[in-house]
Amino acid sequence: MKDPKDTRVVIGMSGGVDSSVAALLLKEQGYDVVGIFMKNWDDTDENGVCTATEDFEDVIRVCNQLDIPYYAVNFEKQYWDKVFRYFLDEYKAGRTPNPDVMCNKEIKFKAFLDHAISLGADYLATGHYAQVSEIDGVYEMLRGKDNNKDQTYFLNQLSQDVLAKVIFPLGHLEKKKVREIAREHDLATAAKKDSTGICFIGERNFKEFLSEYLPAQPGEMQTLDGEVKGRHDGLMYYTLGQRQGLGIGGAGEPWFVVGKNLEDNILYVGQGFHHDALYSEALIATQINWISRKAPNGEMECTAKFRYRQDDSPVTVQVLDDDKVKVIFHESQRAITPGQAVVFYDGEVCLGGATIDEVLKEDQALTYVG
Repeated sequence: MKDPKDTRVVIGMSGGVDSSVAALLLKEQGYDVVGIFMKNWDDTDENGVCTATEDFEDVIRVCNQLDIPYYAVNFEKQYWDKVFRYFLDEYKAGRTPNPDVMCNKEIKFKAFLDHAISLGADYLATGHYAQVSEIDGVYEMLRGKDNNKDQTYFLNQLSQDVLAKVIFPLGHLEKKKVREIAREHDLATAAKKDSTGICFIGERNFKEFLSEYLPAQPGEMQTLDGEVKGRHDGLMYYTLGQRQGLGIGGAGEPWFVVGKNLEDNILYVGQGFHHDALYSEALIATQINWISRKAPNGEMECTAKFRYRQDDSPVTVQVLDDDKVKVIFHESQRAITPGQAVVFYDGEVCLGGATIDEVLKEDQALTYVG
């Protein structure tokens, strides 16, 4: 790496505390730092208030405090084409998409990285909690030190070319320490709450938002034995293992979504958190990205995550072809959901990830696969 003062780092700044501290740390290390705010979505509400405008104002305050230049760049069209259309298509197909994974793949570490390089950047930095190491010209992505904040799950589609150009200044820090640093330097965002949820939905009701883009098709809510328990508002509003919003009362254990029948527009429900239909033994995944570029030969043992906030589970991965794997669970798993990411790990190293297509029990696809 060149001398920091001769190294330009463009940092994606969201107006939050993480990216603010990441910019501060880069500046302290002597880099030529440029802050860029990405506008990916027009989120103006009915009162004409746009939270992106407020966030950009926070970016301006922090950049002025750090004495670094700042710009805004608009990726709304790319975001609509690459992330939002995918989001809608997945819901239409009865699946549950992961727009954060797609946004990182297509926008933050593709369109934005290209833009940063066009500005003369040597590196792109973000406030993600992850780490990069390089051994003999091969880049590895490691979990962030803070297990509670580690974001490698959402970064599983990054490639060697991208990791060669990326810096994660917060990867070695706990979130608590990041807040401390922000307070010590009196950064404008030191006390700002972390944003949650999908950026283009924000604080709005998810059902209302989705109904603006996809026509809802209400239908029957049934048990797997065909007993009608009520009506659903549209299959797209429900995900596997969901308890809230079913409107089924009565005695006994709570009811959960256990499957979907897209063809007949039926939502299957079952009683009990541990309903047998929610448990599976394996999955089929496609759209695979191996971060090292090397797929395992035939079969490998590793651990996997099937959703962001969960512990790793031991699995056996069988490579079926260049873009398909079968993942066999060493212990049965609850509510594995098509459309979500399965992400593979070897200790601290994130090996890559794929999109869950089918969920299997006794080698048969379960009811909620299309």
